[in-house]
Amino acid sequence: MKRFLLLYLFITASIFAQFQGPKIVPNEKDYDFGKISEGELVSHNFIIYNAGSEELKIGRVKASCGCTAADPAKTTLLPGDSTSIEVKFNSSHRRGPQRKYVYIFSNDPKTPQLRLVFTAFVEEKDKNVSSINPALKMSSYNHNFGKVKEGEKLDLTIEIENTGEAELRIQNIKSSCGCTAALLSSKLLKPDEKGELKIKFDTTNLAGQIARTITLYSNDPQHPTRVLTLFANIEKG
Repeated sequence: MKRFLLLYLFITASIFAQFQGPKIVPNEKDYDFGKISEGELVSHNFIIYNAGSEELKIGRVKASCGCTAADPAKTTLLPGDSTSIEVKFNSSHRRGPQRKYVYIFSNDPKTPQLRLVFTAFVEEKDKNVSSINPALKMSSYNHNFGKVKEGEKLDLTIEIENTGEAELRIQNIKSSCGCTAALLSSKLLKPDEKGELKIKFDTTNLAGQIARTITLYSNDPQHPTRVLTLFANIEKG
């Protein structure tokens, strides 16, 4: 009976151990920019989560030729935390189907090198056709609330602006969890017009260093998605 109990405990511990450690998980492994005109500079934010039970450390980010990847907004993620990595692709002197890779190196023992993929089809730019598009710009793409007490309700206002030459349409707003609410003053912005994105962050039942994201989807052809990353260090009251 004792030997059986020891064997049972050993097997249980082995199974449980499989779920220990840091675990890197992207919100998406591939992204398609679709059709873009030659010469366009497009960008996309990949969101990275730590789905493990221990601290995830992102060492470096490497992009293949023709694109660049910014350092993550946060390189150390506690369990449940997330961060964003902006990837830019310059389509100058490129035509036809494109496939590029971004490599993220971390201390995840099972996935020490995570590969992300983005694709695009670059069309030859017609010099006789005027390119008039909207452009979404935000006053900030990251905000750190710093140390706050659990249960606090935080407010933040981000200015958005249409810096393009055509009407900007905000098509959708999504948050990475139910703890944030975003209200937009207007979903239609004329060229050079500004608006406000009002955010309420409820820290109830949250603790530790966390990161959450709010994503804006629009008809901006170069930046169809814009991501705002929120950070906070929540202390129990």
